Amino acid sequence: MKAAVLSSPANIFTRPLKILDRPLPTALSGHVLLRVRACGVCRTDLHIVEAELPPRRPEVIPGHQIVGEVVNGTRSLPEGTRVGVSWIGGVDGTCWYCRHAMENLCYSPTFTGYSVDGGYAEYAVAREDFVFPLPSSLDDLHAAPLLCAGIIGFRSLRVAGVEKGERVGLFGFGASAHLALPVLQAWGCEVYVSTRGEKHRRLASEMGATWVGSETEKPPTVLDRAITFAPSGDVVVAALGSLRKGGVVAINAIHLDRVPEFDYDSLLWGERQLRSVANMTRADAADFLKLAGEINLKPQVTVFGLDQANEALEAVKRDSINGAAVIVI
Repeated sequence: MKAAVLSSPANIFTRPLKILDRPLPTALSGHVLLRVRACGVCRTDLHIVEAELPPRRPEVIPGHQIVGEVVNGTRSLPEGTRVGVSWIGGVDGTCWYCRHAMENLCYSPTFTGYSVDGGYAEYAVAREDFVFPLPSSLDDLHAAPLLCAGIIGFRSLRVAGVEKGERVGLFGFGASAHLALPVLQAWGCEVYVSTRGEKHRRLASEMGATWVGSETEKPPTVLDRAITFAPSGDVVVAALGSLRKGGVVAINAIHLDRVPEFDYDSLLWGERQLRSVANMTRADAADFLKLAGEINLKPQVTVFGLDQANEALEAVKRDSINGAAVIVI
């Protein structure tokens, strides 16, 4: 098979992914072999390629938003079943977190496209219990970005405790936030977007946000909940400053550039909460994909071929496309 292989992590502008011939992967017991139809490109892939996440193996095929077709059918997943694969590729199932319905915090997780090979390839292998049948209403191209950016955005809404009809702020408006907005609209929420870049602000307006402003601009009304999608401590403080008492900020970022000083009395007092979002659970994936099918969620996408994997990641780094990048095999 053809695959985009990372052997030596480096700045994406040096084109570190090489298109190589690799043996067809073998599906061991409890796993399925998938013919990859599309794979979404995530900013986490960029962190892996540029070694902002330390390498887990000598070489790896990135990609963890996989839409694939089952090749070796099983009783629960017949041949030809169309499924999705996400970032969490498996958990140990025995640690305290797994036993308490918090598998997203498992001590020994498997990460698709990081600790095991992912979907920048013609074929991929995944654990049978960590693939998700896809609603027929979601085509390959538009399903792929839902499998990480969409699921993690949905989990962020859950972590923030969003209830129907509330006023919700989205701070940052990239691949994940632009998928969260239609979910909030389906729940009857007012959505306030603070984000950098005229292009992102224009997209938020076109998608029907109640209000749109710059990245640290305070919305014109107090918010019930806020989710930050930018790895910026300043943005977290701006979101916190927009909350009512008892409100929640959910931080959807693997890391922050810094945690700036802020005034406890005016910003955090009053039982306001700061919470972080880490990974996702299979329940999040199943619930979100069901909802996405019901509301016919169609993200904006830009298509790349497998041989353009470096260009796709470069576009993510440059923030040069609206919505999501998708590699179509």
